[in-house]
Amino acid sequence: MTKFIGTGVALITPFNADLTIDFDALERLVEYNITNGTDYLVISGTTGESVTVTAEEKKELTAFIIKVNKGRLPLVLGIGGNNTATVIDEIKATDFSEIDGILSVSPYYSKPTQEGIYQHFKAISEVAPKPIILYNVPGRTSSNMSPATTLRLAKDCENIVAVKEAGNNVHQYLELLRTKPEDFLVLSGDDDLALGVALAGGSGVISVIGQALPKAFSEMIRLGIAGKAKEAYDIHFKLMPITGLIFSENNPSGIKAVLSALNISESHVRLPLVEATDQLKVRIKSELKILGKS
Repeated sequence: MTKFIGTGVALITPFNADLTIDFDALERLVEYNITNGTDYLVISGTTGESVTVTAEEKKELTAFIIKVNKGRLPLVLGIGGNNTATVIDEIKATDFSEIDGILSVSPYYSKPTQEGIYQHFKAISEVAPKPIILYNVPGRTSSNMSPATTLRLAKDCENIVAVKEAGNNVHQYLELLRTKPEDFLVLSGDDDLALGVALAGGSGVISVIGQALPKAFSEMIRLGIAGKAKEAYDIHFKLMPITGLIFSENNPSGIKAVLSALNISESHVRLPLVEATDQLKVRIKSELKILGKS
């Protein structure tokens, strides 16, 4: 699935001071990414604060991004959860005419067995009208989807075409890359490991920091996929400090602080998240200045 090779970005949901959606900022963010090298956009992922966005707001966000995008980049829509039946109902009720893929997170909180995870995604695959990208993020779900389960799904379900692996586990990435079907995509969900994954044979990344620094980050990934390690690591080393900073308190508060410093959107988040501390905002601004972005 070449649409999902390269750099996808997990878009934030910008908010006004009253915590309504800031659609003007969202338009700026989408245009900024389209014009600066991002390969595809991901709507309503974890970084988009999907758990505190209502079902009606999600529809509005999706429709708005489709309108702004005008078919220029592929779009991936996040639909997942720990109630399999509810996920299936949402898929059945969604208009996918302008959507290219589904990003579906492994069930959280419930901590199912590997067989439970397999059956969850198998049931979703049977109703999904678009390709599915599995999303393994054990730091948030409290349950790791093993490489064996991922690969079993890849082999058994034709429309499961990729995994966003975000376990921050190098060995797990390498095991996936070693044993995956040839046409199955391994995408990094860890910004700090994304280049290494690309150089090892991965197909790219779904990034957080990439939406703030799309030109540099997407070029780094392109170079990595092409095997140009030295040129890619030159960029990686420059981006290392800002990448570490955005995850030092919580996500997406860190990336929202970066986008605020870039005058793209404000740093407001919905509870139970809180904004980045003033100390972190100062450090982020300092690092952006070093990068020539202030």
